Amino acid sequence: MIKIVGLGPGAIDALTLGGLRALKNCQKVYLRTEKHPTVEYLKEEGISFETYDYVYEKADSFDEVYQTIATNLIEKIDLNSTMVYAVPGHPLVAEKSVFNLIKLCEQKGIEYEVLPAVSFIDAIMERLKIDPVEGIKVIDAFDMNHQVLDKRIGTIVTQVYNPFIASEVKLKLQEYYNDDTEIYFVRAAGIKGLESIRKIPLYELDMQEDIDYLTSVYIPKDLNNKKDFYDLINIIETLRGEDGCPWDREQTHESLKKALVEESYEVLDAIENEDDAALIEELGDVLLQVVFHGSIGKEDGYFDIGDIIEGICNKMIERHPHVFGEGVAKTSGEVVVKWEEIKKKEKGFVTVTEELEGIAKNLPALMRAAKVQSKAKKVGFDWDRVEEAMKKVEEELQEIREVYNGENKVRIVEEVGDLLFACVNVARFLDVEGELALNATSDKFIRRFSYIEKEAEKKGIQLTEMTLEEMDKLWNCAKNAEKK
Repeated sequence: MIKIVGLGPGAIDALTLGGLRALKNCQKVYLRTEKHPTVEYLKEEGISFETYDYVYEKADSFDEVYQTIATNLIEKIDLNSTMVYAVPGHPLVAEKSVFNLIKLCEQKGIEYEVLPAVSFIDAIMERLKIDPVEGIKVIDAFDMNHQVLDKRIGTIVTQVYNPFIASEVKLKLQEYYNDDTEIYFVRAAGIKGLESIRKIPLYELDMQEDIDYLTSVYIPKDLNNKKDFYDLINIIETLRGEDGCPWDREQTHESLKKALVEESYEVLDAIENEDDAALIEELGDVLLQVVFHGSIGKEDGYFDIGDIIEGICNKMIERHPHVFGEGVAKTSGEVVVKWEEIKKKEKGFVTVTEELEGIAKNLPALMRAAKVQSKAKKVGFDWDRVEEAMKKVEEELQEIREVYNGENKVRIVEEVGDLLFACVNVARFLDVEGELALNATSDKFIRRFSYIEKEAEKKGIQLTEMTLEEMDKLWNCAKNAEKK
């Protein structure tokens, strides 16, 4: 049998009678580390022990240390006698070696007993007057990258062993909190003569000179800190609430359609302009639209932002079996093929026509046309060469010539549409995004027209007073200037 004993946070008075009795009555005592204030008292009491400090020097990681300790203890267990494994604090608080040991004991049918103790968490709560009922989160400094922090509850970060770890903790905290957030630096809580608790700004955390294995950090609850996703949700729900904004309360999924399209295009503008500040703002506007629709869905009782997030998470996992499952995809091309196969199965598409009809009708017309053509190409319905696609453009232009003077407006619209569709085909063959190409041409037109207007202004002439020939001459001048 093995008894797992907690040595408390470091003060002698924090040792439990049960823990002390187990230590005194057992011949085989093993400590995870001798680096603990209570250990001197154990020596004074004549308790002999062995430690696992040597494992820290040999192992490459803390995970390896804790697993090695647990495995070694199992090897030393004598089923006919009792041994003790003692750790700092409470055995079940931030003690991975203990959990590894318990797992092995249960796998091998070895009897064990955990003797509770005062935890360093208890000492910190007592010294800082923290009521855990109001919410508290305890995080291991070595597990920071796997944690989601929340300013709405107090947070204790344990095992801030040295300045390097403190620096890593600081960087992670700065993702969620302002740099000047007041935090508590806690060293040796509850241990007389060693204890040091002080308020410091977050940015000074790794500058403290007394950081050691007894160091922890406490970040108090602070609702006014950095804004996060839940603040945005609360803002929208407040705006749509009884005492909120009349305009926001009136919005519906239908009324917001145009705004979502406009905000998306403003994101594209920011990307084109390589303007990071604008990109932050415009992406925020798009996120606002998503949360807005989530809030409306919640009020209607059909869905909420959680359903939206769960849906996209599930979709990304299901469509990436080569990452989250057993699928294989070594190139981006293979990924696209797999994506389309999974999407087709999800949507229940059986025919190619169903796939074509499944392309969003509210996409920009050039983009939708390109997607339709690409889908058709997959089953071989496409030109073999770009020259054939160009010839089709000429044919469609000729058909416009045949009908443009007529009175059949429907036929004219149809033929113009055919011409544009044929032009998209040429662009697709040349691997050109029609939408981007047309936007670039519109920008070029504006530049050249601006040249005409400025030249006319220099001459004191209004554009309305100029002939087309005069403007066309200036247009060619602008064209030549661009080429130079």
